[in-house]
Amino acid sequence: MSEISVLANTAVAIVAIVVLIVRFRVNPVISLVVGSLYLGLATGLGPDRTVRTITTGFGDIMAEVGLLIAFGVLMGSLLQEMGAIEQLVGRLLKLFGPRRLPHSMALTIGTLLQAIYLDVLLVICAPLARTASRRIGPLGSARMAAALAIGLESGIVLMVPGVGALALAALLHVPLGTMLLWGLVLVVPTILISVSVMTFLFRRGFWNSATDESTTMDPAVPGTPAAADGTGEPARPATSRALPTAALVGAVPRAGSPGPAGPGRPPVSRSATGPAAAPEGAAVPAPGGGPGLLVRFAPLLAALLMIATGAVVDAIGVKNVVLSFIANPVVALLTGLVGTVLVGRFAVGREGVERAVARGFRESGQILILTAVGGSLAAVVSASGLGGILRGYFTAGAVAPLLLIWAVSAVLHMAIGSVTISAITAAGILAPIAPGLGLDPVLVALAVGAGSLFAVHVTSNTFWLLQSLMGQTTRGTLKTCTVGVSVASVVAALLLLPLSLFL
Repeated sequence: MSEISVLANTAVAIVAIVVLIVRFRVNPVISLVVGSLYLGLATGLGPDRTVRTITTGFGDIMAEVGLLIAFGVLMGSLLQEMGAIEQLVGRLLKLFGPRRLPHSMALTIGTLLQAIYLDVLLVICAPLARTASRRIGPLGSARMAAALAIGLESGIVLMVPGVGALALAALLHVPLGTMLLWGLVLVVPTILISVSVMTFLFRRGFWNSATDESTTMDPAVPGTPAAADGTGEPARPATSRALPTAALVGAVPRAGSPGPAGPGRPPVSRSATGPAAAPEGAAVPAPGGGPGLLVRFAPLLAALLMIATGAVVDAIGVKNVVLSFIANPVVALLTGLVGTVLVGRFAVGREGVERAVARGFRESGQILILTAVGGSLAAVVSASGLGGILRGYFTAGAVAPLLLIWAVSAVLHMAIGSVTISAITAAGILAPIAPGLGLDPVLVALAVGAGSLFAVHVTSNTFWLLQSLMGQTTRGTLKTCTVGVSVASVVAALLLLPLSLFL
């Protein structure tokens, strides 16, 4: 088949995937499989080879990353059950004070808390951030909202064990320890610089409290503001404006629900101990007694340290069977999960642990399948011969390919509206050509992740949750979420250019 035919059919497949998700609200998993089937048949693979390629790609990714995602999800669910996030935010406020809280909270969310679902993390942190914003000053609401958006979205695709980062590492064959170390190197300055840039803009008149903040309370959600849209009328529930699969923005199913959010579904979880049930302006207390904050996070920190140790050992060329076993990501995250279960037994009891584990299993299913069908798309793209065609467009040298990779991912995100889905789709397209670019695979993965952050907008569930929970109008949320995360996308891309000199 000619190069033009392959390129044209690939474009049709991508457009079809986007239209199915955005226009017809078809689940992304189904849309990606349909697109993969079309691409395989249209490029001459034939029915048998197309189906075999899809299933093989699915299985290969599940074998590589399935257990990692499951273990990370379960750890996050246990930390949520223990009230560890509320404790951590309170400690940050005490250590750094309210004026430095935007930077410290965004950094903590983007690095340490990525085992927790994005929506759950936002629902837990937003009331605490809103309370603290009153102590920051007139721009407190804007600064905290931007910090939340930047930390949440950046971490999900740049920092292990964020599900987006795990998926990118698997699709582009990046060792998880390498992804963790270089992701950390990138995400820390990205978050700090981006929050500082947004603070500068807000102080120069970018924020107008009269038009960007809402003072109306949403009666349907105790303790959260109404999602006013700037017209003075309360907005519909956040999920009714988003895609039915919007819970996958950041690959996060709705907390406490068996599947994706849909029209009419409540925008936040309403567990008896959840932050949404707290009165407006009151922080949610963590469960009293039990292990301290450091002990609650110690298993997760130990798991990340084990994975990072493996990357360091490989970098210096040390060969040791015991170290290799300990640093294996599956062993490391399993160790962290077992440790978190033991700590959880002391903190919330056996029933609390069982409840958290059941919730984690229920919520992780669609994430696993979505990640795996990204592998199916990557396998079909590779078999179609697209990799060899595209390789000619990515000329040698580090700068132009990285920017082009970023642009591909950014365009897909603007079309699809989901950070994780666009990152997975972009990685599937680029995986076949990554080995021939002359770039370290981790640079390709980070460039894809950075591009997927560009222009988080009204098709994102994060956008509407942030608007509702932080008491902002649509205009205000466009500034804090859309502009804020886009700044982080550009900052990450610019930081990757000097980083490429060392890899």
